[in-house]
Amino acid sequence: MFARLQLHDRPEHPDRRRADRAVNIAERCICCDGDRLHRSPAVLMPFVANRVFGWEPVEITPAWGMQTLSLGMAYPLCKSLQCEVCGMLFLDMRFSDAEMDRLYSGYRGSEYTATRERFEPGYAARNNLLMERAAYLSQVEAMIAPYLAGPPHVLDWGGDTGLNTPFRDSAASVSVFDISGLATAEGVKPLTRADLARSDFDLVVCSNVLEHVPSPADLLDEIGAVMTSRTLLYLEVPLEAYVAENLGVENLATGKKHWHEHVNFFTETALRTLISRRGLVVVHLEVIETQIYGRLGRQFCVLCRRA
Repeated sequence: MFARLQLHDRPEHPDRRRADRAVNIAERCICCDGDRLHRSPAVLMPFVANRVFGWEPVEITPAWGMQTLSLGMAYPLCKSLQCEVCGMLFLDMRFSDAEMDRLYSGYRGSEYTATRERFEPGYAARNNLLMERAAYLSQVEAMIAPYLAGPPHVLDWGGDTGLNTPFRDSAASVSVFDISGLATAEGVKPLTRADLARSDFDLVVCSNVLEHVPSPADLLDEIGAVMTSRTLLYLEVPLEAYVAENLGVENLATGKKHWHEHVNFFTETALRTLISRRGLVVVHLEVIETQIYGRLGRQFCVLCRRA
């Protein structure tokens, strides 16, 4: 689903169903590095908690004999954090490499789908819709095309199978670097990390990835390392409905009560700040309205180059 970040301070635990170390909790903004954060309690959704940590929800019943706990279902607790400066809204838990592997290996494959269906009935049916190429990609290609000199050599960083890689049918070449390990679409070449150092790309795509990763800054640094001065970088992240519907609200953390796979909710200010701090310049930014697999939404679409 996306490429692995290298968080070398976290050794992998031999038992893949356990956390590899104590959970890393963010204390600063992941975009601007500010330390003025709104904080509010929330719940980590059961599917994510199960895939990452092997945790299950539990029901507290009278048989427990507890004097100070209320009866009912208990779920993993976390916090919603929002930066007071750039507005970035994010989960306090920052998953390690091993934890990300557990969450995304075999992404949307049979085991992943069965587990998610158990916690979220109806997911399997929705997952079937994801096997078709997204219709809005024609808008994306029309936006990028004026900035390209010709058919590009494309790298889709975190592009899953390459099904939704822009210019897949017209590019000079299409390659994917991804964590999922899934077979790529016809005509799409899977790359290893070693391959990246030996390759040259006109266009690097990182679409719907930054909202998933523990450190968007580290990921942009990794991508920047394979770019040349002429490489165009296309970034795409959701303008999450909760953010769009509450623009101008001072503290969004209090209303964000649960977290799923999207652990980072961007504002335009946060996104521009992140990009600038990683030594990139914005060439073009717009918000497009999309209908992705039957769901209406909005996406931040950003073109960047190295400064």
